[in-house]
Amino acid sequence: MDECNYRLLRINKNHTEIWLENRQNHSARIIRLVLSNIAWSNRFNRDQQQTAEQGERLRRHLFTRNLNILNLYITEFLPVGEPLPDQVIKGKTKILSLFITKEDPTSTSKLADFFGKKPDLWLKNEYQQADVLLLAQAVLNKAAQQEKADQKFFSVARPLFTYILILIQVIMFILLEHYGGSTNPETLIDFGAKYSPLIIQGEWWRLITPIFLHIGILHLFMNTLALYYLGTAVERIFGRIRFIGIYLISGFMGTLFSFVFNQNIAAGASGAIFGCFGALLYVGFAFPQIFFRTIGKNVLFLIALNLIIGFIVPGIDYHGHIGGLIGGFLTSGLVHLPNNKKVKNQITFMIILGVLTTFMLYYGYHVIF
Repeated sequence: MDECNYRLLRINKNHTEIWLENRQNHSARIIRLVLSNIAWSNRFNRDQQQTAEQGERLRRHLFTRNLNILNLYITEFLPVGEPLPDQVIKGKTKILSLFITKEDPTSTSKLADFFGKKPDLWLKNEYQQADVLLLAQAVLNKAAQQEKADQKFFSVARPLFTYILILIQVIMFILLEHYGGSTNPETLIDFGAKYSPLIIQGEWWRLITPIFLHIGILHLFMNTLALYYLGTAVERIFGRIRFIGIYLISGFMGTLFSFVFNQNIAAGASGAIFGCFGALLYVGFAFPQIFFRTIGKNVLFLIALNLIIGFIVPGIDYHGHIGGLIGGFLTSGLVHLPNNKKVKNQITFMIILGVLTTFMLYYGYHVIF
């Protein structure tokens, strides 16, 4: 695990079967280590078929197109019986099996084809139970260290601004209801909802203020719930200052897209919330290993689901959703993650965000109107 940068996926109760993963090694992304005393080749053949089926399920879970698994049997002697196939293919998963034995000292040299060098792997003539337990404990300790590093990655700061934003949303909703109703167009416009004719006349702040307004209690509830879960996640990963920057710029971009493509009165934090999706998507872009190992699949599913709902449900301003998603992704690339500067990439994202914003403002002010 240390030498070849693999991490633990699973280990059985008897500590005789271990699955490891390294996303960067495409020739053997998964390694299955099996300590075995099976003597007959037909038993190994069945085990290979079962491993292929498990591997194909794992491939779908890991959300990857193809999967190569190196199946390493650590055994005393080679199996007896019919020759075993070099590889087994199930769907888009390929299993290649090798035997590491005492009777063949050169068997470990074959591993150089997968790792670029021969790993520092040696076999004793006999293993005591204490040896097996010690090795298993070392693997578990390493896995615990890697898990702790993952948790640290997702816990840069304790959420604060998320709760402040939720409080502002609730206060503004109460004020809307008190002064005429949150579904009253005149009240919404008075409080700063997106209204294109007034934006054209110079009320530019209407590209920001709609983020804090909501139309009806259901709208407020859904966006507040989404902000609670997504906002706290993004604030923990990016830190407080970066989070508030991502949130506000995403909200601005969402309103800007709505201003350009939708002339109806609009309000809501949906664009900023989709910006949180964009921030998590950027984490997947910048750190694909940890992203897909943890939250990646769920994030992609939720983004797709919410975009589809925005397209098919009448009355939802999906232009604002798309603008917020793009804004969140680009702003996250601009600010990047704490203690992990990438100046050239950040400058690139800044230029893209600036050009896109300038174009959309020009298009909205001078082409549409």
